[in-house]
Amino acid sequence: MTDTMPASPGLLDRARIIAQPGFNRWLVPPAALAIHLCIGMAYGFSVFWLPLSQAIGITKPLACPADAGIWNALFTTACDWKVAELGWMYTLFFVLLGSSAAIWGGWLEREGPRKAGVVSALCWCGGLVISAIGVFTHQLWLMWLGSGVIGGIGLGLGYISPVSTLVKWFPDRRGMATGMAIMGFGGGAMIGSPLANLLMNGGNLFEWKGAFAYFHVAGFKTETSVGVWETFIVMAAIYVAFMLAGAFGYRIPPTGWKPDGWTPPQAADNAMITTGHVHLKDAHKTPQFWMIWAVLCLNVSAGIGVLGMASPMLQEIFGGALIGKPEIGFAALDADQKKAIAAIAAGFAGLLSLFNIGGRFFWASLSDKIGRKMTYYAFFVIGIALYASAPSFAHMGSKPLFVGAFCIILSMYGGGFATVPAYLADMFGTQFVGAIHGRLLTAWSTAGIIGPVVVNYIREFNKAAGVPADKLYDFTMYILAALLIGGLVANMLIGPVAKKWFMSEADVRALQAKTATAGQSSGSFGIGKGGLDGRAALAWLAVGIPILWGVWITLQSAIKIFG
Repeated sequence: MTDTMPASPGLLDRARIIAQPGFNRWLVPPAALAIHLCIGMAYGFSVFWLPLSQAIGITKPLACPADAGIWNALFTTACDWKVAELGWMYTLFFVLLGSSAAIWGGWLEREGPRKAGVVSALCWCGGLVISAIGVFTHQLWLMWLGSGVIGGIGLGLGYISPVSTLVKWFPDRRGMATGMAIMGFGGGAMIGSPLANLLMNGGNLFEWKGAFAYFHVAGFKTETSVGVWETFIVMAAIYVAFMLAGAFGYRIPPTGWKPDGWTPPQAADNAMITTGHVHLKDAHKTPQFWMIWAVLCLNVSAGIGVLGMASPMLQEIFGGALIGKPEIGFAALDADQKKAIAAIAAGFAGLLSLFNIGGRFFWASLSDKIGRKMTYYAFFVIGIALYASAPSFAHMGSKPLFVGAFCIILSMYGGGFATVPAYLADMFGTQFVGAIHGRLLTAWSTAGIIGPVVVNYIREFNKAAGVPADKLYDFTMYILAALLIGGLVANMLIGPVAKKWFMSEADVRALQAKTATAGQSSGSFGIGKGGLDGRAALAWLAVGIPILWGVWITLQSAIKIFG
């Protein structure tokens, strides 16, 4: 008898997470947010660069010999690292994110989001622990390996883990669903950066202009430590708890499930939304895949370069105007004045991050109403106009127009990330959308090189040529507008996928049967209903409180811009 009994599915198996009657689909987005808010700290790692650059000197960097190369930096325990050497971790994050998502996207579709989420948590948080050991022993190669490589793999798996699941749970609101989750990646730094600063340097968890304060944190910084390795350990512990809770909160709908009362759109109603499915092995053979790849790459290239240079850009363009002294240019400011405007510029970076987050939800939700192609048209047309106008806003000395333009630009940068999974689902179907999205993220890796190179190198060229600080970025803005023109053309060329690329209905049924469990329902039977019931409210509260705290901290900093 026992030889014929089916084996019970393991805790992480896909079969274990098929939703049962009574499950509320609104529990899935906060599970995805729990993971994305943690891995999104990759955007905020720059908060560690300056402390790490004086990990030995403590109060100031202990410089290495002038002729010391990168090999020395990887293994030395006698002198401090340079910020540029530490910054390679940031590059590794996004190269590994795109690569791992492309390589293991198919595995994720087979094994399910819970297993991928657990592996992501172990990689990302384990990478932080390895980095902590690297800081403690002063071994840069351990930091590159820990957070950069192993953590980068965790980023890729964590980033794409909810995409296919959310698209299948919300076929009626694909854009909104992916926007809710992916906004978490943009919000990770908004929460993680001030948390890391608090853990390193101490302070109050919550305060307002000294009127009230709660939960004082002593901070790990001492006379013998800058507090980074201790912060890595604490954040790893917090993140692994949140990420595992998110991973175990994932459920997938039964085969054939759809929301009550929802009728899938027919091809005749909207040719840009397919009812079929393209196999993972064929998606990259279609021109539509590469046009969407170009659309994402060019939209991200334009935004990511600005995001990385937001603080110095605002300081150099407006100079003394940021502290009420418009007659003083950036070069003429003294040390105290530069320190003051640096604090204000940090608020600008925080404000851009806030719009990056909000744009992910707003634009992705709007795409459900106006369509993905029209949404990207809006990104490119509005973006071109704003980039082309930015130099004029700067020369007018108008902080509201300049800051407002870049807030809108960054909202569309985030919106591009959040809308593209729904665009892929519309074009290629939902069966392999997570894996296809994983491969598409190589566009992000490419943009992570193009955007910073365009902004940074043109700035350096102009600076060497003697261009005034307030005009350093004029030509850059026109180049970024040109990138968006290329994206506009690519979006225009996207049409419905040819029928020859779609799987037959028999092949789809056979594929779905492999991942179905015996006796599972293909109907609704109360699955997906519930709205914001008690369990869903608690789940949203668990992720909502950290988000609100991050927004509060960001707004306090950003308000200084208009002083």
